[in-house]
Amino acid sequence: MKNRVNPELLPGLEMFPELDLQPEFLQAIREGAAQMNQPAMVDESLSLNDEIIPGPDANPLRLRIYRPKSQNEALPALLWIHGGGYILGSVDDNDDLCMRFVQEANCVVVSVDYRLAPEHPYPAPIEDCYSALKWIADHAAELNIDPHSIGVAGASAGGGLTAALTLLARDRQYPSLCFQMPLYPMIDDRNNTPSTNEIKAGFVWNQQTNEAGWKMYLGELYGTDRIPAYAAPARAEDYSNLPYTYTCVGQLDPFRDETIAYVTKLAQAGVDVEFHLYPGAYHGFEGINPGAAISVRATNEYIQAVKNGFERVVKVKA
Repeated sequence: MKNRVNPELLPGLEMFPELDLQPEFLQAIREGAAQMNQPAMVDESLSLNDEIIPGPDANPLRLRIYRPKSQNEALPALLWIHGGGYILGSVDDNDDLCMRFVQEANCVVVSVDYRLAPEHPYPAPIEDCYSALKWIADHAAELNIDPHSIGVAGASAGGGLTAALTLLARDRQYPSLCFQMPLYPMIDDRNNTPSTNEIKAGFVWNQQTNEAGWKMYLGELYGTDRIPAYAAPARAEDYSNLPYTYTCVGQLDPFRDETIAYVTKLAQAGVDVEFHLYPGAYHGFEGINPGAAISVRATNEYIQAVKNGFERVVKVKA
């Protein structure tokens, strides 16, 4: 299988450790990942600050807000949701990307530090994300954002939460979203597609780690037929009336086939959707090998997709 990997992406793959996602090892893995996060170099033209808001269970919910200092008009807003298999990651993971969204897509970005499983299984993470989204819409005037130009994005588990949150906002009829960008999303708990069976071990994320993540996220729901679409969006039966969607996945990602199925269902439901399949790319390739040409191209396409999502709103208004 490694002979199919883009040569530029091999160094990152060979350096990435095998993950043993037993609950007793999680804290050590989380601490190790946190130590690898270098403090972001904040551009002088931007402001970055953390805000604590009430979460859905009266829990303190941390949001990180990125915005241009010279903001003189209402800007679009993007809610960013970090990845980590529903069990890892934090708001500190994607500072550089969030700042690029602000600078190049001319928007305000809010990143949510949702609670993690297994300490906080479904529905805590998705409800935290909904609380963050609702807070953005409720405070549009205070934040100086356009309430008609709110999008949601995230990668991996953050992509799964993005897809779930978009369904939830549609069904709760608030707030209205103009686009979503679930990148290589973790959306199917059944873990039985051809691509998950291809990637049984290694490759950053695989069938084994995927099973561990879903078991911890779903808790007692795991393995039952009672799993709602807000937990695993691949189980949704109605994909209509969802906003413009951009998504992508690597050809050597276990999420390849669930993403392709998701794109197909969106298109069949009449949703405008753009999709990119990256050959020779495994899960999270662009974050592990940021300087590789394919990674630079993928990240630039994320930026462009956000710009496109907000520009579509401007064109509709015109």
